[in-house]
Amino acid sequence: MKDKKAETSIPIHDLLARRWSPRALDPEAEVSTDQLRALLEAARWAPSCGNTQPTRYLVGRRGDETYKRILSTLTESNQAWAHRAGALLVGCAVTRNEKGAVPMAEYGVGLATENLVLQAVAEGLAARQMTGFDPDAAHSEFSLPDEVRPVVVIAVGVATDASIFTDEQDIAREGAPRERIALSDIAFTDEWGNSTFPA
Repeated sequence: MKDKKAETSIPIHDLLARRWSPRALDPEAEVSTDQLRALLEAARWAPSCGNTQPTRYLVGRRGDETYKRILSTLTESNQAWAHRAGALLVGCAVTRNEKGAVPMAEYGVGLATENLVLQAVAEGLAARQMTGFDPDAAHSEFSLPDEVRPVVVIAVGVATDASIFTDEQDIAREGAPRERIALSDIAFTDEWGNSTFPA
């Protein structure tokens, strides 16, 4: 598996630098019960607006019915590789509770899921997040309450070599360098466009 550690302008935590989103996953590797539990504990302790804790997960492990049902909601292009994951999860937002509308519920799912993904890195796993799925199908498939919105599917597994793919385009895509816009283009001071950290 190719090392795709982030190239940063200043050192950042190794978990952050090593996090990336592979599609080449080992179809034999398992996500253990303890690993899965650790991922979900990490998600549970994420911040949320007013401590509303809006995030819930549907959790499937390779071979079980929940996994198959989650897989069926993915686009064909995502099914083509995600079937090798050790676990598939659907991150859902609870948009209403007993107090009414939950503020920033989807943002809460994002925060929790980033915790989950970073814990995956700490566990020696890889996680790829997807919006390429049918939320309505997931809603129906799992009889979700009206106030619950499926937001993202996360494939978790053990990264492997891109040679697992047969298509040259897939192999090239997996090996392509990671890219981000420059730091000078995302942080501004005094006025929009005035970089906090110019190149």
